[in-house]
Amino acid sequence: MDLTPIPGSRIVEVARLAFATPDVLFLCFGESDQPSPAAARQAAIAAIEDGDTRYPDVRGQPPLRDALAAYLTGLYRQPVTEDRIQVTASGMAAISIALAGVVRAGHRVLIHSPIWPNIGNAALLRGASVETIDLDPLPEGGFRLDLDRLDRAMAGVRAFVVNSPNNPTGWTATEAELRAIRDIAARHGAWIISDEVYARLIYDDRPAAPSMLDVAEPDDRVIVCNSFSKTWVMTGWRLGWLVVPAGTGAAFADITEAVHSGVAPFVQRAGIAAVADTDAVSQFRAHCAAGRALVGEALGGLNGVRYRTPDGAFYAFLGVDGMHDSLDFAKRLVTRHGIALAPGVAFGDAGEGSLRVCFAQSPELMQNAMQRLRDGLRAELGA
Repeated sequence: MDLTPIPGSRIVEVARLAFATPDVLFLCFGESDQPSPAAARQAAIAAIEDGDTRYPDVRGQPPLRDALAAYLTGLYRQPVTEDRIQVTASGMAAISIALAGVVRAGHRVLIHSPIWPNIGNAALLRGASVETIDLDPLPEGGFRLDLDRLDRAMAGVRAFVVNSPNNPTGWTATEAELRAIRDIAARHGAWIISDEVYARLIYDDRPAAPSMLDVAEPDDRVIVCNSFSKTWVMTGWRLGWLVVPAGTGAAFADITEAVHSGVAPFVQRAGIAAVADTDAVSQFRAHCAAGRALVGEALGGLNGVRYRTPDGAFYAFLGVDGMHDSLDFAKRLVTRHGIALAPGVAFGDAGEGSLRVCFAQSPELMQNAMQRLRDGLRAELGA
């Protein structure tokens, strides 16, 4: 059959093996084992009981758009008005709609690597050619984006997709770096699509990571994508949003209508309750910080492993000396040591030689998993 081919997910490949293997601890998906906020669950149930199950306003329910506009205005330097908010059926839908709005067949889309693979695949499905600029690995672990190299790579590009805090590395751009990215894109006439789904998962006492909403003017060619999945532990709800340039809201509503025709109203009611639940955000960040600390304790002093505690998101991205096939290595960790991690190559060639650990799990699970990981790495590396 004549279908548009995109690469299969190496994360799913590891997960399928893990599902078929007894007694495996799962840290390969970008998902926590914690429940969604009670307020969100109760709001959804009440909405269904109220019969709030009909076709929604494709832009998103006005109370949710108002709540998101106020939430973002409170977090960032630049105010956000509700007419710039487009509610979407997940963060991935937000990225797809952003790409549908600005990318046509034959356009060049630039992404940095490592990065979540669905972003590049979504651009490929638009008929774009996808080019990558590697984040530079630092000797002690961690990554940086070479802005001079970005400037050279941006020539002729239609859109640059930036993900900060980054999945899988935890790399988090500074406000100065974001300002430089905005200026580079403007100089080349390129759009910026900023994936900020991990914005609230930052571990330096700031309320949020630096955002394009701190540095971009309302009429800049900047689209910010976000989601309820990570901040409010609502992965299965499929609820996200876009912040689009001033004056483009109607156009993006039309695109959303064609892509998925809006979001279930009872899910949006849950979103309104979640935005109001500020305690849930801080509690989940503290939960992730505890998992982050357990990873650091487990990997500290382990020969053959390069790791720096991430600034943001909820992943540990560890380099393993001498590992040239992270997919095979991850599969051996499943079958021999009972732990499922994401192979670095799943996030692009720049991720090869690394493994991703999701540490947004309960302390008991993390402690057991980290013991298995230490034992597995020692056995496989002969350390």
